[in-house]
Amino acid sequence: MQGMIFAINEINRDPALLPNITLGYAIYDTCYNIPRATEDAFAMVSGQQKFTPNYQCQLNSSLAAVIGASTSTISTAMATILGIYRYPQISYFSSVPRLSDKEEFPSFFRTMPSDMFQSKVFVLLVKRFGWKWVGILADDIDYGIQAAQMFREEVEKLGVCIAFSETIPTDNSKEKYLQVVDVIKMSSAKIIVAFSCDTNIVPLLEEIVRQNITNRTWLASEGWSTSGPLFIIKKEHTKYWTGTMGLTLPLCDIEGLQEFLFQTNPFTAVHDIYIPELWEEVFSCSWSAVIQEENKFKSNMSQSAPKKICTGLEDMRAANHSYTDDSNFRVSCNVNNAVYAVVYALHDLQSCENGTGPFENGTCANTHDFEPWQLLHYMKKVRFLNQSGNERYFDENGDVSAIYDVINWQVTSDGIIKFVKVGRYDARAPPGQELTIREQDLIWNAGELEVPSSVCSENCHPGTRKIVQQGQPICCFDCIPCADGEISNGTECFQCPADYWSNQKKDKCVPKEVEFLSFEEPLGIVLTFFSILGTTISVAILVIFIMFMNTPIVRANNYELSFLLLFSLTLCFLTSLTFIGKPSVEFCVIRHLGFGIGFSLSLSCILVKTIVVVLAFTVKMPNQNVLKRFRPKHHRMIVAASMLIQIGICIGFMFSLPLSVKKNTMAVVGKIILECSKGSQNALFGVLGYVGLLAVLCFIFAFLARKLPNNYNEAKFITFSLLIFFAVWISFIPAYFSSKGKYLVAIEIFAILSSSFGLLACIFFPKCYVVLLRPELNTKHGLMGRASPAAKFTYKA
Repeated sequence: MQGMIFAINEINRDPALLPNITLGYAIYDTCYNIPRATEDAFAMVSGQQKFTPNYQCQLNSSLAAVIGASTSTISTAMATILGIYRYPQISYFSSVPRLSDKEEFPSFFRTMPSDMFQSKVFVLLVKRFGWKWVGILADDIDYGIQAAQMFREEVEKLGVCIAFSETIPTDNSKEKYLQVVDVIKMSSAKIIVAFSCDTNIVPLLEEIVRQNITNRTWLASEGWSTSGPLFIIKKEHTKYWTGTMGLTLPLCDIEGLQEFLFQTNPFTAVHDIYIPELWEEVFSCSWSAVIQEENKFKSNMSQSAPKKICTGLEDMRAANHSYTDDSNFRVSCNVNNAVYAVVYALHDLQSCENGTGPFENGTCANTHDFEPWQLLHYMKKVRFLNQSGNERYFDENGDVSAIYDVINWQVTSDGIIKFVKVGRYDARAPPGQELTIREQDLIWNAGELEVPSSVCSENCHPGTRKIVQQGQPICCFDCIPCADGEISNGTECFQCPADYWSNQKKDKCVPKEVEFLSFEEPLGIVLTFFSILGTTISVAILVIFIMFMNTPIVRANNYELSFLLLFSLTLCFLTSLTFIGKPSVEFCVIRHLGFGIGFSLSLSCILVKTIVVVLAFTVKMPNQNVLKRFRPKHHRMIVAASMLIQIGICIGFMFSLPLSVKKNTMAVVGKIILECSKGSQNALFGVLGYVGLLAVLCFIFAFLARKLPNNYNEAKFITFSLLIFFAVWISFIPAYFSSKGKYLVAIEIFAILSSSFGLLACIFFPKCYVVLLRPELNTKHGLMGRASPAAKFTYKA
């Protein structure tokens, strides 16, 4: 109020601004009461001292404009009435966005930025410092509700969650204050944004101190950010408020205002009804004569010092009161701007020349008798200088560009709170540069220099992902490990590429371990040993047969077929070695050709052997014509034909499904299995099918000859060896399909070695036993001694 009076006095002393015009003013106290403010608005436009219902009058043109009110609620009520009559209204402190609606409030202007910008600044602060869990407090009036709503909408777009949103009562409801404090106490949010005016939030802050709620960082709206002295922060309570960040109006230098306030005196301002009350507040005295009796009573009842009597001679300079503190002139700057905006509009109206005016036929308004809407026309276009010397103007909504200082509550060396400017927000700056903060100047809770954290749940570590807690906002989550083969940056899991796998921490994809059955590992060593052992035994038996080639037992069993059988078994043992080691295309071809040819050759030889035995023993008398016709060349033809068929099968599969080495990433988790391609499997079972057919034929002939009387009936051993062969390969099929990786290859090798050892042992070990250990049986008499007459014959190879 004193700032407005000072500005009007200064303008009246300046002959250049409004020559021949003296500005006057009338001051109304709304008492924060809407009905009273409405009555005062009607009184102003009617020219009456007070509101008179149904009063008919001509509008009083001596009323140029209305400065005020401060609160948005009161300004809204007044703007509705003043807008009807088109009287300009300039508020210095009302900030709700609704007042920017020119259709609803056509004559409203303000030198206070809209809350839309204040909310935006808080959103930028939350984003800058990475806070994700925020509480909101707001006055239960338009100012608080609209600002909180805008803040919430914008901050949620950033992925920030609202821990709570509570309204601050405006009726001093202790029950409601306690309820809000309980919410703050129970919440884990460390950042609280409060859109409030000082008179409403003070009881809440006092209750927070009483309940000892610390470790909170407050973001204070302009309405209470510089009101620390109002609720008298004691030194022992600074821990509750240190680190508070707030927005304030820019501080300007109104030259002469402080001196004007120093000269305030109840004797010189006899018409100012507020000065005596101010005087009592500043100097802790009383004008009342009754005070003497009260002082006597207080001195008798307690030790508190009695109030002194005001004299009016007290020195305002020595008071050191916030009333004269030029650091509190922020709102006064807005008042000053509002007054000068009206003055510049009046100046433009007065400077108009007929014929070039803005109204009908180029006319101008009558300076001493203008209509409210005419001044309103000039208000919309006015340019005025603020106290910083910068040109300001109202935009199409009647608002000025938003400029805020960002302050930080810090404790001085003597233990009191001071407001330190740490940044600035200027809506006129280029996008992205509106907010500047000097983070090195910030002090946080309890004097900490580190930015406080405010999250519902701590960030997940790499290797885990978020899972939202049931019934909670997205900021409240648990962290669960990623699945095997996935990595995460702490938010969500990502599958590693096909040839990669997650490391133990699951924060990095590493190349998968390449696995194959190698010669160095124990399983490979064991299988290699048995492969070499089988080869060695086969070669040894071959040497023995060569050494004893002319003995009856060797000749009686067709040594040529025996040599071929030993060669084929040696090939089978050696083929198993091609399954060990790093696979290659060459080895894929060799292993299946060797497997197919080796077993086909061995079974072809066994088939010929069984046919010879059956032909020799299924007649009553030796039929020399039959045996003569089934000569060794026919044996070779059967063996060769069987081999050609198998070779044809192998070549057919290799041409239709070319063999290759593939990386199997699905067989074993986290590993790459090097194996022959799918065509290799098809070729394996195709070859195995033909081998099985030969084995069945061999088994049939051997089974027919199993009970033929003979001192040495080879058919029995062949039958037993084939039973072993069938048992091995029938067991192989389910084992093959249930195994993976290198163990699948081991199963193949085991089947080859087992069946080969079965054939080798059952067919040749009895012969070697006779040749080496029972030479007396290795004679014609020994071989034929127990045979029946019908079964006696001599077979020459």
